[in-house]
Amino acid sequence: MVRLLQILDSLPEKAEDIRTVFDGEYVIPRQTPANPTDKDEAEFDPTYWLEDGCFLQITGSSPDRPMLADVVLGIPAERLGIYYDLRNEVDNLKRLKNILLGMKENTEKFEGIYNGDCRVVRADGGFPPEQVCDPVYWREGVFYHITQTGRQKLSCPTVTVGVPSEALGICPGAESIAVADFCLRALKPYMDELNEELFNRSRPVEENGWYYFCEPGGEILLRNSAYFSSRMPRDYDYGSGITVYPRVGEEVKEVMYLCLMIQVQLPYRRMKKTVRMLTSDLPKMTDRYIRNFDRKALLRVIDLADKQRAIREFLKNSEYCAFIANGSILPRKNDTDLPMEGAVPFASPKEDEREIAGVRGMAIKRGVTVITGGGYSGKTTLLEAIAAGIYDHALGDGRELCITDPSAVSVSAEDGRVISHVNISPFLSEIPGSDPRDFSTSRASGSTSQAANIAEAVSRGARLLLIDEDRSATNFMIRDPLMRKLIKNEPLIPFTERVRELCARGVSTVMVIGGSGEYLSAADKIYMMNGFQPVDATALAKGLAGDPPEKEKAPAADWSQGKIYRCGGFDSHPGGFGKEVLRVFDLGVMIVGAEELDLRGLHNIVSPRQLHALGFILRAIMAKNAPDSLSSPEKELDIEREVDEVYKRIETEGLDCVYSGIFPDMKRFIDLPRREEVMQAVSRLRTFDCERNLG
Repeated sequence: MVRLLQILDSLPEKAEDIRTVFDGEYVIPRQTPANPTDKDEAEFDPTYWLEDGCFLQITGSSPDRPMLADVVLGIPAERLGIYYDLRNEVDNLKRLKNILLGMKENTEKFEGIYNGDCRVVRADGGFPPEQVCDPVYWREGVFYHITQTGRQKLSCPTVTVGVPSEALGICPGAESIAVADFCLRALKPYMDELNEELFNRSRPVEENGWYYFCEPGGEILLRNSAYFSSRMPRDYDYGSGITVYPRVGEEVKEVMYLCLMIQVQLPYRRMKKTVRMLTSDLPKMTDRYIRNFDRKALLRVIDLADKQRAIREFLKNSEYCAFIANGSILPRKNDTDLPMEGAVPFASPKEDEREIAGVRGMAIKRGVTVITGGGYSGKTTLLEAIAAGIYDHALGDGRELCITDPSAVSVSAEDGRVISHVNISPFLSEIPGSDPRDFSTSRASGSTSQAANIAEAVSRGARLLLIDEDRSATNFMIRDPLMRKLIKNEPLIPFTERVRELCARGVSTVMVIGGSGEYLSAADKIYMMNGFQPVDATALAKGLAGDPPEKEKAPAADWSQGKIYRCGGFDSHPGGFGKEVLRVFDLGVMIVGAEELDLRGLHNIVSPRQLHALGFILRAIMAKNAPDSLSSPEKELDIEREVDEVYKRIETEGLDCVYSGIFPDMKRFIDLPRREEVMQAVSRLRTFDCERNLG
């Protein structure tokens, strides 16, 4: 805007006429050494440009009032987050509104919005117009895909709102799980605002209406409630009613959309309010979401995700299995997932402090690590932070830069768990009436369940075991010298005698130990917790422990499993017929078909939505492989391959591909669990026909 400043500076201090500003005269130099006779030319343009692309257009309002100006401010649409098809398109969900107004006032089913009736008039004038179903409704470049949540929830549709990624300033290639997670979290204040207007203590939500959305914890997971999807933009124009006119000859390219899934409880027999909620309130909320989207915070999220990725890549090819950044807030607030206010920030022992991707913190070496200390010193808090590190965490969680080998498994005793044909011979030399190489029971003891949990985790490729003494069976973890003298023929081989063997196989262990010194001599590193801060106590502890007592060394273990599964008993239909059954209870119990699974021992499940997704994954595999007239119950089933195929399908089609609305008790919003937790659930099925190949 230098030209405007020059014109204003040329005016007298007390000028009463600024019409030279309205003229906008400027000179174009024409004289050059090659053409010395050319004269400069004057041009007139009352549009003055800023360096950032904005402009001011200044014109006179009236010839009689030379000091009164009309000023037009021009701002690039992209700077406001407005792109291509968001311009000059105000249709206000016209087709959806007409469908709703065509329903009965007291309807409770709303089938019309799920059908998405559409009358297509072709450019060639073909008659009659083609009738199609399209439950995707558009407004200003944003789509609203309305689907039925479940057979019994016709008045509570699922609405997937699709916002062009570029409208939010999300560059191509930046569409990651972490960015989708950030976008989902940014939705909360807008949803709360809508619900605040609807809230009425004297009426239930079925009468008053409500908006449901996913409120995640601190972890970043693949979710069906927020994801990116590439699709074609709207390719038609609106006519009257539900009529549309396809655009002809216009080149249309796919657009990347941020998809946010919500549920809308429509008010009982209140059509005007229903129309307002779906075609006015929700779109206006989306407009505010786009307009106020925090792009600076988005850049911080992308920067954090890059650091998390870099640390994980470093750990993958290094001698370390976990990393905890200095300044992390590990304690949680009142048994919630929120960081404790006023908690002491984590500080690494100087001996183990490393810098990874520009971040300094404690790097835990592979091998055997013991965390010890007095009561309430933070031992379990540190172990839980290490366990949490298998997932990335969001800004503000406090554990954003706690990163752990993603194959890590938290292992504990699990009284009463089902064990089917598991080789637990590394920990039991003999079992009366049974073979420890092929052990089965419907109600395992603490020691046998923990033995099975470790054996299964190792066979599935876990490279790190996380064990808390408080969750373990005492006789499985240790056997002190006095008990060894007293009990001569003990078939149970304690974990102390296998932990170094596992280490040699590439399986590290991090343990919380507070009541036994047997692991001190077996440990590579010993941390003493003091006021929630770790201190390297390896030398001190080794000096106190002295040389380990002489004892007979257990023979090398056979860690193989070689399990064979068959289709028999693997069915979501109770007894193989009737309606499918799938239910998940908040306490960690799942019912699938005739099975009742206790999944409380799956400690690395961090949200109820992961359990529901796990149920849908099991059901998807069952539906594909359930024995029928064409499939014998004796047919072998490669369960690990089946799980891998489901995950590949999720990767290409999205997590919602495993969801089914036929189960009324299942959550609509689901989060993806690891393959490890799916296999842990499979191993707890009672009726699944399997055996161990001892050959």
